Amino acid sequence: MALTIAITDDHLLVINGLKAMVNQLPDIELIFACVDGNSLLQELEHQQPDVLLLDIQLPDIPGTELCRRIKKQYPNINIIALTSHDDANYVRQILRNGASGYLLKNTDIPTIHKAILTAYEGGRFIDEQIQKNLVHEAITGQRLSNNDIPLTKREKEILTLIGQELNSQEIADKLFISLRTAENHRFNIAKKLGAKNTAALVKEAIRRGLI
Repeated sequence: MALTIAITDDHLLVINGLKAMVNQLPDIELIFACVDGNSLLQELEHQQPDVLLLDIQLPDIPGTELCRRIKKQYPNINIIALTSHDDANYVRQILRNGASGYLLKNTDIPTIHKAILTAYEGGRFIDEQIQKNLVHEAITGQRLSNNDIPLTKREKEILTLIGQELNSQEIADKLFISLRTAENHRFNIAKKLGAKNTAALVKEAIRRGLI
């Protein structure tokens, strides 16, 4: 019988990327994916995966709180925090709340495979980069970060919407700005992130923990 997993993330691009990765893994079956905490809780009433990949920044329920609630109600579900943030505080909090692992969203297939198997077997898996950051922070009192991109408040809003797969016209309508303004913001964001297209922009934003 295949090991079953589920994914919860509010970015469809992330979900689709993880689906593509999981489909390449032997003996692992994705049984469902959700975009927010409430839909996840509803789905868990009907079926529970062996391993849950859980974004810790969801639009309705904080992932850390969601992790605590799920482990209390479904202790056999092994949860791996899936995030763009490598801050030690996030790591400590989610692990205290019952998570079995902590993965960055830009992880590769071998790493995600190892993390899933480790969690399923009752172990704990922390991304290698996060481990390095934790050690660095413990020794120096300072955290490593490559997330410091000078985006304006409006650019951050637009970047979030881009991550939700909205096009420029949809962003303009949602924020009550002109199409030209939305496209200018999009161009500036891409320039700051060094991205040549939308896919590269979202990937780089996720890597830097901006969405």
